[in-house]
Amino acid sequence: MPNLEHPAYPAADLLHLEGLVPCRESQVSTLLSIFGEVRQQFSFPSIFIYGHTSSGKTYVMKTLLTTLQLPHVFVNCVEYFTSRLLLEEILTQLQSCPSGTEQTSPVRCDTLNDFVRLFKQALASQELQDQTLYIVLDRAEQLREMEANILPAFLRLQELTDRNVTVILLSEIVWELFRPNIGCFEPFTMYFPDYSIGHLQKILSQNHPPEYSADFYAAYINILLGVFYMVCRDLKELRHLAALNFAKYCEPVVRGEANERDTRKLWKNIEPHLKKAMQTVYLREISSSQWERLQHDGGEPGQLKGLSAHTHVELPYYSKFLLIAAYLASYNPVRTDKRFFLKHHGKIRKTNFMKKHEKTSNHLLGPKPFPLDRLLAILYSIVDNRVAPTANIFSQITSLVTLQLLSMVGQNDQLDGPRYKCTVSLDFIRAIARTVNFDIIKYLYDFL
Repeated sequence: MPNLEHPAYPAADLLHLEGLVPCRESQVSTLLSIFGEVRQQFSFPSIFIYGHTSSGKTYVMKTLLTTLQLPHVFVNCVEYFTSRLLLEEILTQLQSCPSGTEQTSPVRCDTLNDFVRLFKQALASQELQDQTLYIVLDRAEQLREMEANILPAFLRLQELTDRNVTVILLSEIVWELFRPNIGCFEPFTMYFPDYSIGHLQKILSQNHPPEYSADFYAAYINILLGVFYMVCRDLKELRHLAALNFAKYCEPVVRGEANERDTRKLWKNIEPHLKKAMQTVYLREISSSQWERLQHDGGEPGQLKGLSAHTHVELPYYSKFLLIAAYLASYNPVRTDKRFFLKHHGKIRKTNFMKKHEKTSNHLLGPKPFPLDRLLAILYSIVDNRVAPTANIFSQITSLVTLQLLSMVGQNDQLDGPRYKCTVSLDFIRAIARTVNFDIIKYLYDFL
């Protein structure tokens, strides 16, 4: 028995819609009730739909309006990030709304008064007065960054234009963070909950390849969710992981070492590869082809360039050089600074100044503390352009200490100034150095 029933739409269309939006039948049924029993009936002026990322808000609205052939305009507020761009895009899409043809003639709209006037003209020319027009604004939280009158105007656009129009706002944050201090028209709020593990199992199992049975793919999805569900509930990411690792799961079946029901052998084969994939959830540090090649070669994810230190992308430019200078100061003896950072130091052999305690690798002994003056001197030597000792540089040193990439040794009231130690690993600093094209191995005493 179908879950979706509505007198205004054919049963075949509702049945097709139900198959396209699994596990969201309750939300679709509520939306259809709000839309009204007939297309000509006035709907609620504005609807606010919120929920976490990948909870189906955008997909459900697009599928619902397209399948039932309801006149609508769909705009992403991130793409059209100013009020002028947003209003002009709505009018442009509205000109081609019933026919679906592309409209190339630009529409100029500078103010909200112009938008209301042009909106009425567009509805009259497209003969849309006899049915509800739906304006869907995706990523609607961007409206808070626009002029103060934009959000209240969209909430009561039906009243301002005296036309049968409904504005639907899609957002990831709650309505309380939208409401202006001066007050506004309250929309009908609707929540899209996260997909449960049962919902994800049902949705992902629908994408099974035709050459394998549905039960075989459902068992694979069950294994995948058992590993990733606690750390990732994003449907898009899970679908990407399922497509990426399915070939590896099928290898014992392809080689004839197991059949589709031999779950134990299939799990033993895929388990180590799923653990590797756990290290790069959401990060996209490598492409799908690189990941498949890495699995085929049996390598570790860290073997790829830059993969061992994915946090380096968050550091500012000079903070990277500060961290490199701190690492060199921690692991190089003081007397080697002349050799590495002075241009005309003459020929100095390593054995001439090597003492007994220096024969052991400095990386085995651990980082040594260094004063702030030495850190800045090394920084000025390794950076190509001139760096002034401004408050910005000193604040970045403090930030590195806060991030625990550097640690302060001793008390702050020392007369000879603060001393620091670098706490990052060699792999981490090599990845950092690669992002600024700095060959740190050439400046490390242990690698001479």
